[in-house]
Amino acid sequence: MAPALSFPIIDMGLLGGEERPAAMELLRDACENWGFFEILNHGISTELMDEVEKLTKDHYKRVREQRFLEFASKTLKDAPDVKAAENLDWESTFFVRHLPESNLAEIPDLDDDYRSAMRRFAGELEALAERLLDLLCENLGLDRGYLARAFRGPSTGAPTFGTKVSSYPPCPRPDLVSGLRAHTDAGGIILLFQDDHVGGLQLLKDGEWVDVPPLRHAIVVNLGDQLEVITNGRYKSVMHRVVAQPDGNRMSIASFYNPGSDAVIFPAPALVKADEAAAGAYPRFVFEDYMKLYVRHKFEAKEPRFEAFKSMETDSSNRIAIA
Repeated sequence: MAPALSFPIIDMGLLGGEERPAAMELLRDACENWGFFEILNHGISTELMDEVEKLTKDHYKRVREQRFLEFASKTLKDAPDVKAAENLDWESTFFVRHLPESNLAEIPDLDDDYRSAMRRFAGELEALAERLLDLLCENLGLDRGYLARAFRGPSTGAPTFGTKVSSYPPCPRPDLVSGLRAHTDAGGIILLFQDDHVGGLQLLKDGEWVDVPPLRHAIVVNLGDQLEVITNGRYKSVMHRVVAQPDGNRMSIASFYNPGSDAVIFPAPALVKADEAAAGAYPRFVFEDYMKLYVRHKFEAKEPRFEAFKSMETDSSNRIAIA
């Protein structure tokens, strides 16, 4: 495993001063060569982050821990070897949808304080995601707001935005079970508030697994498959995983700012060279259709998913030509 010494960490406070060019260059390099970076001074109050962390960990202890222990006991009993456990993840999760319509009020077992904190936190993350997308536009030479507009589905005029709240409890057999198996994220831009004491998140870079360092009050950002397509491969989604740990309960609050379900995704014309246009390195598709394929092949390489949609485009073009 490679050390995380050079993992890109960006101080967003520098974007408002003389060091902005250097910070933007670091952001460009992170998007092009890592697909991951960590941001500091992002504008979300540390008090709100501390509140969300405390309530999340209290909720796990109060509501989810016993359920997970029962699952874990059965899992280890039913999966005595690596082969039997290869499709298992050592995590306890629940999901919250924020856009286009929130279901926060419908999530069972959340007290009012937790709902209120999550609602405020989601609002801050939504604004941060849109700010980051505009910074990416600037680095790519796209018009301000291009990426945010590309994410909006025609029926609602909104992206989809939701949060996966996860706990990765201590695992007595980390040699047997993954915390979360390796995958790329299907969507757009992902903002992660992770535990600053218990590590385990890793990304694949140059054939080696690299630790994503836990930093207090930082937000980890990674790019999903849709941004790879829209940027015509300038930015890449990368494989990442969570390694189960023998000690400590790792908190992970991952918020996914994704295209609307009916948004049509394709490479930005400004990023497609003339000699690439005919070949079509990346396909055109509806985001919902991509998600239907992704859920069946999440823990596999992304390239066959792209190729499947390119094949559909070719078949469609051939049918039109014949007709």
